[in-house]
Amino acid sequence: MGELQDIPDRPLRRGYTTGACATACTKAALLSLVTQQEITKISIELPIGETVFFQVHTVVLTKSIATYATIKDAGDDPDVTNQAEISVSVVLNKTGKIIFERGEGVGLVTLPGLEIPVGEPAINPVPRQMMRTVCKKILSDHQLEKKGVTVTVAVKNGAQLAKRTLNSRLGILHGISILGTTGIVTPFSAASYIASIRQGVDVAIANGQTELLLNSGARSEKMLKALFPQIADISCVHYGNWIQETFEKIEQCPQITKVSMGIMLGKAAKLAQGATNTHSGKTTWDKNFIYQLAVEAGYPKEIAQKVLALNMAGRLREIFIFADQEEFYQKLLERCHYHCQKIAPSVELYLYLINNDGTHIAYPL
Repeated sequence: MGELQDIPDRPLRRGYTTGACATACTKAALLSLVTQQEITKISIELPIGETVFFQVHTVVLTKSIATYATIKDAGDDPDVTNQAEISVSVVLNKTGKIIFERGEGVGLVTLPGLEIPVGEPAINPVPRQMMRTVCKKILSDHQLEKKGVTVTVAVKNGAQLAKRTLNSRLGILHGISILGTTGIVTPFSAASYIASIRQGVDVAIANGQTELLLNSGARSEKMLKALFPQIADISCVHYGNWIQETFEKIEQCPQITKVSMGIMLGKAAKLAQGATNTHSGKTTWDKNFIYQLAVEAGYPKEIAQKVLALNMAGRLREIFIFADQEEFYQKLLERCHYHCQKIAPSVELYLYLINNDGTHIAYPL
């Protein structure tokens, strides 16, 4: 999962979650099965109380099974599952229960620490409850209360889509997760990324880890992993741009006692000034702040003033040699350390400023 794209400067159209899509397909399939009539449009009530309509199409309809599909519309959100085909097959069973099964392209939970037990399909609690609700209502309306329903959710090309998410890091294999708490995808809200951060910490704890390796993404993780080959992959968490949310989660978890955090220079320049969301659409680096930082670190003004002519924070390496003993970087990391520890004062924190060539600067030394 990469960082968010730049946010368009225009009104943004919202979309619907995979959970809402699966619920619409479930309702259409079960209603079609019990009435033996094909359906092209179905309404569902979202957890926020709003009624919305979905276009659906029949894949299979016999007297024993119905399968319906819809195309997920994520609105203007750069969601990896946008335009994915979500489908649900339903059959009646004699258990009186709503049973969820994993179709092709839906992930399998293989590690403890998530809301769903190991061995279950990666269908989150709220979507499960949404699907249970529509099933029970249809069974009741058609005097089939003693029957249960087996619900199999599938996502076309879901295994390929999952490679662009953090699922495998969380122990969710073979496909994507069926997600959503409101049913709505708010464009550029980063809700799914932040949820993955929190889940990553939970999974690490559930598997006995007390130390985390934080990185903004795969590139900085690869560099930092070379320093910590003993750290298990399950302890590695990508924070992306969401430093605030990452450390808030860590502070809530006393099991985590030590954190080593890798950060690239551009993000460090923003974090040092107190920006704990480093997305380019939210904050920019402040050259005047960095100038003052250089002055505080003891550099003469004629050196510090060179900062003001830079157009990118990454070019600070042209002024200050990238080395452990360079006072500028120690001062920069001191400020970054302060802002992170302010959020999570209970954890032992070490920072590593990562250079493009794989070299690093540690703080504290």
